[in-house]
Amino acid sequence: MPDPGRSTLPLPDYDHLPIGGLESRVRSLTAEEVEQLLAYERAHAGRLPVTELLTARLEQLRAGAEPTSGDPGALRPEHHEPRTGSPVSPATSPQPSGPPPHGTPDQRGRPKANRT
Repeated sequence: MPDPGRSTLPLPDYDHLPIGGLESRVRSLTAEEVEQLLAYERAHAGRLPVTELLTARLEQLRAGAEPTSGDPGALRPEHHEPRTGSPVSPATSPQPSGPPPHGTPDQRGRPKANRT
């Protein structure tokens, strides 16, 4: 298969997709489109996790799997997942227990004793 250019890829932002987004988005592609991405990947970056993902999907399609709607917007580069957990704030930060391990700025260091 000839080396497709970036502008002819079935996923226009392919080069910028994280693998999680790619995994979701290739579900909507045909076997021919996955082959096109695989050829592009092998000719350019050759990222092993990506080639494995594309090869596995191609095998699924050849075994009879059908393209699904997938999620064309899954993890676009400009899309950021909301953070979970509690934010750190002065109210939720742990209180220091005692002076820092190396003293405080107003404490002068002591010279080391001469060892002879």
